[in-house]
Amino acid sequence: WGEGWTATLQPSVLVYGRLFISSFSASFSQLCKAEVEETLKRLQSQKGVQGIIVVNTEGIPIKSTMDNPTTTQYASLMHSFILKARSTVREIDPQNDLTFLRIRSKKNEIMVAPDKDYFLIVIQNPTE
Repeated sequence: WGEGWTATLQPSVLVYGRLFISSFSASFSQLCKAEVEETLKRLQSQKGVQGIIVVNTEGIPIKSTMDNPTTTQYASLMHSFILKARSTVREIDPQNDLTFLRIRSKKNEIMVAPDKDYFLIVIQNPTE
């Protein structure tokens, strides 16, 4: 985690199955590294969670609980997908914005809480 983070992630809440995401509601500048790490550990400990990735707006992973190749793959692919989804929402209604994205496949579920400066990506097994 870099020094002087000032970006904020808006409160995002998802209650689906056993996963509850509401943790990134305060600005990173107000959270110490230990609090951020504790939040990620809490999310990671939820049944079925396979990994968590925080990505900046350029698609660069800032923090991840997954191995480097998997992190890079998810970060790159989800970054372009999120930007397209956000653009689609705004094209339909310029006053609107993407606040949460969920993709469910046979093998896993990818949930994204996008913000102005960062994206929180959670990958989970939907059957657990």
